[in-house]
Amino acid sequence: MNFFSDPVNFIARWLESVLTGWGASAVLTQVILAVLGAGLLATVAMVFVTVLIWAERKIGGRVQDRPGPNRVGPWGIFQTIADMLKIFTKEYITPIGADLVPYNLAPVLSVAAVLSVWAVVPLSSTVFGTNVNVGILYIMAVGAIGELGVIFAGLGSNNKYAMLGGFRAVAQLVSYEVPMVVTLLIPVMFAGSMGINDIVKSQSVWNIFLAPVAALLFFITSIAENGRAPFDLIEADSELVAGFNIEYSGLKFGMFYVADFLHAFTSAMVFATIFLGGWRGPAAETLPVLGFLYLLLKTLAVYLLMLVLRFSIPRLRIDQMMNVNWKFLTPLSLINLVVMALAAKLVPAAPMLLRVGILVAINVVLWLITDRILTIADSKRDKERVIVSKPLPVARPEKVEPIEEGSAQA
Repeated sequence: MNFFSDPVNFIARWLESVLTGWGASAVLTQVILAVLGAGLLATVAMVFVTVLIWAERKIGGRVQDRPGPNRVGPWGIFQTIADMLKIFTKEYITPIGADLVPYNLAPVLSVAAVLSVWAVVPLSSTVFGTNVNVGILYIMAVGAIGELGVIFAGLGSNNKYAMLGGFRAVAQLVSYEVPMVVTLLIPVMFAGSMGINDIVKSQSVWNIFLAPVAALLFFITSIAENGRAPFDLIEADSELVAGFNIEYSGLKFGMFYVADFLHAFTSAMVFATIFLGGWRGPAAETLPVLGFLYLLLKTLAVYLLMLVLRFSIPRLRIDQMMNVNWKFLTPLSLINLVVMALAAKLVPAAPMLLRVGILVAINVVLWLITDRILTIADSKRDKERVIVSKPLPVARPEKVEPIEEGSAQA
């Protein structure tokens, strides 16, 4: 095994031989390697957040025609380090009457939920945390842990604004999980397995070409799950001060901050894995390090698209956001699931070019029908509006007659 082609497994084999030489049993060796691997993966992910924060600020500045960080270090690269030092030195302030167990557990759960997703995402053909046969179900399950952290923060803070922010955030996250779960059943059908590795290996043609409508639905719902614009009502400053985490300070607030940025990148990585072939690419199986590079490039492309949308589109109202989910995304995801299930059975698997063409045509027809239905619904809504022919009354102050000087003296 060459170090440059597969460095992770090369080092793992070397450590295994060292531990075995020291007299460690096979079981103990596997446990030690698993703990070291999990710790290294979590550490790399947490450190990588510092780069993500800087990159997101710079990209946001370019999109919105402003400089972004440009003072601390060249190109502002040390701005995130300065922010980290400030957060580490901030005082911990616990509100009076707070429920200490959920209050202190919430930031830990928020970060743990994001890091847990990395355990099942294959970084290359040979590097992955664990290969479970229910990887899709696992990802949705650990996502619920993050929602638990949000509601813990809202209820444990003893603050009405935090509680309202937590309730509204959980309502958003739970609602958008419905079309997300339904959409994920489509790549599961194509692969014949819920395992993430199996889904990646089955993509001789990327799933985004076989099911573009499903890819679009998953992309939209993943943005809503992140609480990013235009679905950033989890932390709506104008109504909720800072949402569910208003009563947090210091490193506890920093953990929510880390979870936010890492969640966005993780969602992009999951999208690239499920719909863009993951680590698959030319020579990716013979040179696993190339598979990691392919996955990174695909993830960065999706992440960049998420950032451009975040810094371009204004926030939706809560009623608009729920209407989009329950009246558009959820029905479309259910119809799309039924159509793609029938197509997967009726369309022949070979030749592949014919299969791709038929599936793409079905998705285009489905989207055109959806667009037509939405257009008709909008036209009916416009006709039902009451047109006011005369101007509405305007409230004016009553006219006060001036008091004469003589009557005032009397």
